[in-house]
Amino acid sequence: MSDNSFGRLFRVTTWGESHGPALGCVIDGAPPRIPLTEADIQHWMDQRKPGTSRFVTQRREPDAVKILSGVFEGQTTGTPISLLIENVDQRSKDYGEIMDKFRPGHADYTYWSKYGIRDYRGGGRSSARETAARVAAGAVARNVLNTLIGSAVQIRGALVQVGEKTIDPANWSWDSVTQNPFWCPDPKMAMEWEDYLDGIRKAGSSVGAVVELRASGIPAGLGEPIYGKLDADLAAAMMSINAVKGVEIGAGFAAARLSGEQNADEMRLKDGKAEFLSNQAGGILGGISSGQEIVVRFAVKPTSSILSPRATIDRFGHETDITTKGRHDPCVGIRAVPVGEAMLALVLADHLLRHRGQVGDFKSGFDAR
Repeated sequence: MSDNSFGRLFRVTTWGESHGPALGCVIDGAPPRIPLTEADIQHWMDQRKPGTSRFVTQRREPDAVKILSGVFEGQTTGTPISLLIENVDQRSKDYGEIMDKFRPGHADYTYWSKYGIRDYRGGGRSSARETAARVAAGAVARNVLNTLIGSAVQIRGALVQVGEKTIDPANWSWDSVTQNPFWCPDPKMAMEWEDYLDGIRKAGSSVGAVVELRASGIPAGLGEPIYGKLDADLAAAMMSINAVKGVEIGAGFAAARLSGEQNADEMRLKDGKAEFLSNQAGGILGGISSGQEIVVRFAVKPTSSILSPRATIDRFGHETDITTKGRHDPCVGIRAVPVGEAMLALVLADHLLRHRGQVGDFKSGFDAR
């Protein structure tokens, strides 16, 4: 099975299955002397792990990370960093009754069609459990960014829509994001989501969501103008997350409704530096970061595992029905927030190292005059 790795200079390979003994990743290309401890990684892992509220899967995984290589005396050594996360709460018996059936909306049929074999226990490699390794790698990427660029770098995410219920941007509060189980920046909408998702959960159904990510403190210059566009790599990274079906940068699809005057981000000078009067471009112009806040949104489909019987077929060529058992998220978008943050950090770290390798530091534009 190919394509388990992503990134060019900051390259991550993830491994493991949902119901295997463990999963993890190998990070190649992290510069030496980057501060890194297991506690640094665990902080972010605790935000993604299951069982944190009644609105996510009740699988109980501590997601404790072990650093196996690449770190000595609290610093990276420049050699591959290997991270291990053990699985401790697998319930493979939940999937015994559907081992020969293809779950609608899942990768069961396509995986079997491609490889002729599949791990039916929770989807195996195609399970969202794989994203735990991405969050671990993203923690390392954050430390790289903070060390090489500075502490001004902030990568944050929020859930801005659940089903048909969307937040009011006027109520946006980053403090609110950490004070409810939905990563919701709108305190009023967070309360509505609680009743709404309780009803969805009790009905055994699911809904989709939209996640918004923002990265600030990123200097101008990351990305390439043609095939290595920063926004293209970000879109690919977000689309690689399980259940993601659409990505926007900046104004995204809403840009189609804007006039040229509205869409163009006008510029002025402030203290000798460029200042933008708006950010419809989402911090990326011509595939290269502009120094503005980078804004990415992605849409997550409803969780495919629901209690309602669905029509399907089995691997023997028979039509049948299927009812999915097990522990599942009524809205998988909730736990997608820290995963999206991690992918954003990984792409930015990779492009940072690519930029340094080609042109050096960030003394460009007005700073180079």
